[in-house]
Amino acid sequence: MTAVTVRVPAKVNLQLSVGPLRDDGYHDLVNVFHAVSLFDEVTAVPADGLALTVETARGSLVAVDGVPTDGGNLAARAAVLVADRLGVEPAVAIRIRKAIPVAGGMAGGSADAAAALLACARLWDSPDEPLLSRDDLMELGAGLGSDVPFALLGGTAIGIGRGEQLTPALARGTFHWVFATADGGLSTPAVYAECDRLRDAQGEEAPWPEVSEELMAALATGDAKALGAALSNDLQDAALVLRPSLSRTLTAGQDAGAIGALVSGSGPTCAFLAENVEHAADLAAVLAGEGVAKSVVRASGPVPGATVM
Repeated sequence: MTAVTVRVPAKVNLQLSVGPLRDDGYHDLVNVFHAVSLFDEVTAVPADGLALTVETARGSLVAVDGVPTDGGNLAARAAVLVADRLGVEPAVAIRIRKAIPVAGGMAGGSADAAAALLACARLWDSPDEPLLSRDDLMELGAGLGSDVPFALLGGTAIGIGRGEQLTPALARGTFHWVFATADGGLSTPAVYAECDRLRDAQGEEAPWPEVSEELMAALATGDAKALGAALSNDLQDAALVLRPSLSRTLTAGQDAGAIGALVSGSGPTCAFLAENVEHAADLAAVLAGEGVAKSVVRASGPVPGATVM
């Protein structure tokens, strides 16, 4: 096989409930993931010698200045994990064409890792008697990051633990989204630390996270308005403290008629739910005109996870 290209989606967190801090430094979470139609494409090409290289491809739809191209890139680490498991040398050139915002709270780096896991497995594994199943890849992905397994699974799913223990969720119909990106990223560890600080300052104990019944009912019935009312993110207040300008973005979307609005994950991308595709187009136009975002893009979900092209 001369090359394998995998398409992989972004995610938005419909619910992100943050529980107590654990002894290992992580928090127990309930994380309802929803894959949306903003896709990165990762291509794995056999390399001469023993070199492993990473590059961002021409034609990327977002700025890629913040994407590492050394061994610290999650996609490179994913390739090494697959090579180790299969007993081969990680001689591969990884090319990433990005459309998922970088450091935007939409799991772009994790998505690229998931795509690299699948691409390298297809490149090196036996097609007749493969050693690595999709479950094996999800196990490897969990060691790279909490969001990586969901990028392989796609659709809509409930994540518990650190978010890596997944159960698919029933979601009927298609939901239409508008995403407003921001200049620069937000550090995920810093947002979690600020969430802990805010709770300590207010004398609050972190509640044990539970799945929202209202959210699950809205997904199961395909009720966009009910879904918009049930969206929640425990990290949002912390993200707004660290990036106060996001309050203006959220307000602009709500004033423009979004039926749901929240910071996506640890931010700084803001997500707005629309009633239908026409409403999403109108909402995107208003947000772009308000000048409250670096860029405004539309997407829909749920969509499949990492897929070989």
